[in-house]
Amino acid sequence: MSGHSKWATIRHKKGAADAKRGKIFTKIIKEIIVSARLGGGDIESNPRLRAAVLKARGSNMPKDNIERGIKKGTGDLEGANYTELMYEGYASGGVAIMVETLTDNKNRTAADIRSIFNKAGGSLGESGCVSYMFKKKGIIILNSETSSEEEIFELALEHGAEDVKAEDGSIEIITAPDDFETVVQALDTTGIPYESAEVELVADTTMTLDHEGTRKVLRLIENLEDNDDVQTVSSNLEIPEDFDVDE
Repeated sequence: MSGHSKWATIRHKKGAADAKRGKIFTKIIKEIIVSARLGGGDIESNPRLRAAVLKARGSNMPKDNIERGIKKGTGDLEGANYTELMYEGYASGGVAIMVETLTDNKNRTAADIRSIFNKAGGSLGESGCVSYMFKKKGIIILNSETSSEEEIFELALEHGAEDVKAEDGSIEIITAPDDFETVVQALDTTGIPYESAEVELVADTTMTLDHEGTRKVLRLIENLEDNDDVQTVSSNLEIPEDFDVDE
C-alpha cells in the first residue's frame, strides 16, 4: 500500500492539483450528486455523502457549490443523471488497473477508457479479472514536515487505523472503511492538517517494474485521471523509493 504516498508526492511535484482544480471540482460535484441521490441529502446519515463533502472541503470548494451539488442529487435542482461504472484492465508489464467512473453517457466513456488503455499498450479486461486483488481502504495522506510523526502515529492507531507509514516526506494512514471517518474527525479535532483523505481501492499485493516501465504505467494512470468521467484510478504498482518523476 506504500505506493499511495509516493504517488501523492509525484502529483504534488507536477502541480496537478492546482493546474486541474476546475477538473477536480467537476469530479467531486459528480460524486456529491450521486451520493445524495442514492442516500439522501443529510450529511449526518449518509456516509458516502459525508466523504464526498470532506473531499470537497479539502479541495477548497466553495460552500455554495457543495450545496448545489447536494440539491441536484436530491432533485431540488435539475441535474444530470450519472451512472456508476467500473472498468478493469491491465497496463503494460501486467499491472492491474481499476477505474471508477461516473458518466451520463456509457458509450462515450467505454470508448474513451478503451482508447486510453490501448494507446498506452494496455488492455481492458472482463469484469472480475482484477477486482479480486483489491479491497476498499481509507487512505489519509499528511505532510511530515508540517505534522508531528509521533503525534499522528499515536492518534491514528488510538482511533482504529490499521497502519501508519512514513516515507518520502509524507505520512500515510490506512484504515478500514468503517474507521475512516473516525480517524479524519480525530485529525480535524486536534487541528492536524492532511493533504488528502479518501476511501479507495487498494491492492492486496503489489508489483514493481523498472524505471521506464513505472513511468509508462504512471502515464496511463494520469491519462485516465485526466478524463472527465473518471473518478479514481487504482493499481497494484509499487513505486520504487528512488523513482524520480523529473528524470
